[in-house]
Amino acid sequence: MSYFEAKKAESEAADGPVALRIEPRERDLGEFTVRRVLPAAKQRMVGPFIFFDHMGPATFAPGEGIQVRPHPHIGIATITYLFEGEIMHRDSLGFVQPIRAGAVNLMTAGKGIVHSERAGSDLDEHSSLHGIQSWMALPDEYEEMEPAFRHYAADELPGLDIDGVSVRVIIGEAYEARSPVTSYADMLYLECQMPAGSSICLPKSYEELAVYVVSGAVKIGGEDFSQGVMAVAKPGATMELDAIEDSRVMVIGGDNPGERHIWWNLVSSSRERIEKAKDDWREGRFAMVPGDDEFIPLPDK
Repeated sequence: MSYFEAKKAESEAADGPVALRIEPRERDLGEFTVRRVLPAAKQRMVGPFIFFDHMGPATFAPGEGIQVRPHPHIGIATITYLFEGEIMHRDSLGFVQPIRAGAVNLMTAGKGIVHSERAGSDLDEHSSLHGIQSWMALPDEYEEMEPAFRHYAADELPGLDIDGVSVRVIIGEAYEARSPVTSYADMLYLECQMPAGSSICLPKSYEELAVYVVSGAVKIGGEDFSQGVMAVAKPGATMELDAIEDSRVMVIGGDNPGERHIWWNLVSSSRERIEKAKDDWREGRFAMVPGDDEFIPLPDK
């Protein structure tokens, strides 16, 4: 690209719909890699999404797999959305539920829940794991609600074809289709599979919006966004995606619930509430996970 072409591209990007490009931080967990996108230094949240991790893709030898011991949460709802593999969820409410590709496990922590995430039924085989884990901060009126868990099978989520783009509505409403997954505020979570050359215009009716490229590459307002990059929209901007190659993108957004503090797995509008939760975990006052006697100690930080 010549100097003048580069300056023209910069000018087009400045006038485009994207306010911020987020490059994730990679964490090597030994068996697999996690790309942490949110919270980022310049963007703590997008709508209610306060945590967004891209897990894998990873392949495990027989007998190996994800083993996340019981740990607590407050003030959030969590979703693990898999493209490949299986994770076994267990929680302090007594729920035991495998999560597989395309399904949704919605865990609402509210005033407090403990859960573990272990390898699924494919532990004794060569297995794969690839997906997104996200946390949504609960609005003030729901922060201290009773904890809850709900599983939604893959065929319960609406699937649409929008000009050749395959869209699944995970949470919220888009293109006149609404997901049955419970949401505690106006919010959106989509999976879009885009063949090379296809285009899609994203809904504008959400306060905040961002696109994460899981695989492939897309063009947004003259800028290229490749695998592992998040594009955060300017307020009220029209986000049109053009697939440069076969791509999978996730769309997140919604109403921002206001400032939230995050420490380890604990999220709250109140620092004092986080300190209480830390004490409760340290002193064993959380209900534990039946049948899973291990736990992650409170970090020393």
